[in-house]
Amino acid sequence: MITPHAPDGPRYPWADLLQTVNRRVHQHHAQSEASTPLGSRHLVEAHRPPDWLGATGASEAELAHHEERLGMRLPPSYREFLQVSNGWDEESRSCLRLLPVAEVGWTRDVDPELGEIWGDPVGDTLYISEYIEGQVCLLNPRVVEPDGEWQAFDLASWHPGVIEYRSFWDLMTGMNPEFAPEESASSTTSDSG
Repeated sequence: MITPHAPDGPRYPWADLLQTVNRRVHQHHAQSEASTPLGSRHLVEAHRPPDWLGATGASEAELAHHEERLGMRLPPSYREFLQVSNGWDEESRSCLRLLPVAEVGWTRDVDPELGEIWGDPVGDTLYISEYIEGQVCLLNPRVVEPDGEWQAFDLASWHPGVIEYRSFWDLMTGMNPEFAPEESASSTTSDSG
């Protein structure tokens, strides 16, 4: 559930959602470890996720610095996410590795080939995750909602097109339905490539 926006308070319950994801990842790992035969348990133990899959949140000064570097203010749900966790580890198996704000950049600069292959509007999007096994998460500043949210994309080689979400919040809860609050928005698919 998205809470009403207070001028200086968060609108999105990122801390709760990320703690839930973190807890479930560790529960899943513990179940895998318990069900693995003793002779093979060392293989599962070697892939134990870190205690916290996130990172220390970005400061307001750090966000402002990178917004200046990028030439625009980041959308609210993404900005609030970065304040809670400046990046996210792919070990969660719930999403791709989300980049810390210092590594975020425009797709045309970070991965020009991707922009060329997919064409508009992909080249003008903000590249916010690692490109892993043909999948990447992007934010589209060309489509901005009245509340400042940017359209978000789940772009993967196995999708029939780009999967579009209203916002970064909707992308994260839509890509990870087992962790999504009951009121998350739905997505649509578009043939953009």
